[in-house]
Amino acid sequence: MVKNLVIVESPAKAKTIEGYLGKDYIVKSSFGHVRDLPKDNNAIDIANGFKPTYVVSADKREIIAQLKKLAKEAETVWLASDDDREGEAISWHLAETLNLSGSNKTRRIVFREITKSAILTAIDNPREIDLNLVNAQQARRVLDRLVGFELSPVLWKKVKAGLSAGRVQSVAVRIVVEREREINQFKVSSAYRITARFDAGRGAVLEAELPKRFTAREEAEAFLARCVGAEYRIENLEKKPGKRSPAPPFTTSTLQQEASRKLGFSVAQTMSVAQKLYEAGKISYMRTDSVNLSQDALAAAQEEISRAYGAEYAQTRMYKTKSASAQEAHEAIRPTDFALVKAGSDSQEQRLYDLIRKRAMGSQMADAVIERTVATIGISTQPGVTLTATGEVITFEGFLKAYAESKDEEELDETANTDSSFSRGLPPLTVGQQLPLQLLRALERFASPPARYTEASLVKKLEEMGIGRPSTYAPTISTIQKRGYVEKDSREGKERKFHVLTLDGSEVKTEVKTETFGADKAKLFPTDTAMVVNDFLVEHFPSIVDFQFTAKVEDEFDQIANGHEQWTDMLAGFYSTFHETVERGQDIERSTLGSTRVIGIHPETGQKLTARLGRYGPYVQIEPKEGAPEDEKAVYASLRKGQFIENITLEEALDLFKLPRIVGEFEEKSMTAALGRFGPYIRHDSKFYSLTKEQDPHTITAQEAVELIENKRKSDAERLIKEFPENPDIQVLNGRFGPYIVAGKKNVKIPKGEEPAGLTLERCLELAAATPDKPAKGGRFAKKAAPAADTEEAADKPAKKKPTAAKKPAAKKPAAKKATGTKAAAKKAPAKAK
Repeated sequence: MVKNLVIVESPAKAKTIEGYLGKDYIVKSSFGHVRDLPKDNNAIDIANGFKPTYVVSADKREIIAQLKKLAKEAETVWLASDDDREGEAISWHLAETLNLSGSNKTRRIVFREITKSAILTAIDNPREIDLNLVNAQQARRVLDRLVGFELSPVLWKKVKAGLSAGRVQSVAVRIVVEREREINQFKVSSAYRITARFDAGRGAVLEAELPKRFTAREEAEAFLARCVGAEYRIENLEKKPGKRSPAPPFTTSTLQQEASRKLGFSVAQTMSVAQKLYEAGKISYMRTDSVNLSQDALAAAQEEISRAYGAEYAQTRMYKTKSASAQEAHEAIRPTDFALVKAGSDSQEQRLYDLIRKRAMGSQMADAVIERTVATIGISTQPGVTLTATGEVITFEGFLKAYAESKDEEELDETANTDSSFSRGLPPLTVGQQLPLQLLRALERFASPPARYTEASLVKKLEEMGIGRPSTYAPTISTIQKRGYVEKDSREGKERKFHVLTLDGSEVKTEVKTETFGADKAKLFPTDTAMVVNDFLVEHFPSIVDFQFTAKVEDEFDQIANGHEQWTDMLAGFYSTFHETVERGQDIERSTLGSTRVIGIHPETGQKLTARLGRYGPYVQIEPKEGAPEDEKAVYASLRKGQFIENITLEEALDLFKLPRIVGEFEEKSMTAALGRFGPYIRHDSKFYSLTKEQDPHTITAQEAVELIENKRKSDAERLIKEFPENPDIQVLNGRFGPYIVAGKKNVKIPKGEEPAGLTLERCLELAAATPDKPAKGGRFAKKAAPAADTEEAADKPAKKKPTAAKKPAAKKPAAKKATGTKAAAKKAPAKAK
């Protein structure tokens, strides 16, 4: 008989905890959520107080059966899911599903780190399931289902089939779209920066600059001309002591941001690696918005800092979270053992652990003490005009001994001219010292547009605006990429000319040089679909993508979690207005959506060119002439990466129709570059070869095309096990999941025990004839049930089918309809999406 059954979410977590508990305990995993809203349209009974219907996931039925058996035998069942809203909901669902609700043998325990002391302390201090936290999670889940299931069909009808909308994802898309438009509308301006280099004696060099910028080249040239024959001397030296304080330990969002800057991790990657470290007992819980550390953690940090660096480096600090909704009872992310240096089982885990440990230690260390020196340099030919040289030196490293925080691209731009490196000091200088000039020049610099968002900077923006919570950032950013609204991409820069003016003796010389600008690496770019959908939502559903409204909803979830608001009342207040807006959206005309734009008239044929959003993405179209024969069809061309319906020019559109183009010849047959449904390709000898991500069909050379063809042939040859010259449609190949037969457009499984290389043509045809054209529903390649999202927000996308009709509610409730998660009060079902 089982004496104690402990249920956690993760098998890795279960393994770690089982090692801390004795033989009287069995630790099992629920593998995440065990119940969720069904995928059909009858998930939420709106007329009955938004009552949700939960079902056990198909892939969890066997797990539930095992847990029921163990729970029935156990004397005590310990529900040990994570200490947050999602974890509380998992425990509640387990209690309901395993028939443990109200049972005196059920205990709820929580801990913020997986260590023996934390686990034993939790067992000594059990509590009840916190229904306020459960209801906050239910409110989020139900509200997001209502938004997704009611708004998405409107997008299908009015914009494009297959689209989805979500309360947080649509706001995140809006942020990315608006930044792209800021960049496109940015007016470039330039200014001239004056810099000088002097001989400071004893081989030392002093660099200085003029605080003022000149907007016109003539002004910069005139300044240099006035410096002809000038003498330069130190007029003043000013030394200022200063200090820098460490950043607080990591929260979820700051960890995601810093792991992106320092390690190049995506947000999802950071959370996945952190989850492994937490489950292995190496770090505290990684979903938190608190910067607090426990007294035990503070003491452990001080001990390790004193041991590693010396007592003078240790300084206990208490941080206060800025967010009013932060859960201060929780801790920041920290190592469970500050003395542990090697913790990761692979390089990713070790690198992230190092980051967490050093940041947490640095937060409890002394300030860095610096000395800032400013030298003012006079110009004899221009009284009152001075150059400035600035340097900083560290006199005591303090926290920098362990950790230095990185900055975002925008922050670097803002501080580039004012925040010098710690290590850049000035050579020995004295007031009155003469400085022989080595170089004086004016360099043309261009203003930069706002930086595109990275995953990390988007997380920072969402957090600043109060949108989402620690558990929602990673899945939200993943969702908007998976759904084709945002692309994470790197783009090459463009070339431009700039001027350099140099004082050479008594002459000012001008050079024109070339630089590359605007290159982006791993940035978030909106697609045309994002542009069109965002504009549609902003115009017709402004509350859904309103920043303040979305942040207010998050605050209401917090109120529910704190027991200050009923979750059904909150949903009722949201839904009545939202549903009325959705109903009005049914009458919107497609022509008002802005997904079609007239670009101009073809200069040679007089035909109209339009840009449109189609089933497979944005494209331009040359319309048939007015009065043309009925069989004359429009000509299409897909937009290139980085082009948008709203701003593509006539010249750029015409350039797209240069495809298909003959690239060259290979093996006495032409190679043609073109764009197809699945992207750009080369066609050669009736075969198609997809271009790589870096290749452009407009610019690919004959040599590159030949290399592409030969590489594909080599790859195919390595996969080929057997072919039949008498029937080229039949091949035996090596695939990702092992050998298989290709019979025309059909993939055929090879039965166990049969040697692929020994198959005859007759046997291949026999197996092909016995294989259906499509895999059976629920077969090997059928879509499996998606695992429970590791998030407080699961963005919903309704099934592409006609929703079930809603039943009329009881009298005196004309605004409410019953039992559907898709179209709760639909007057007319949307057309079936294809």
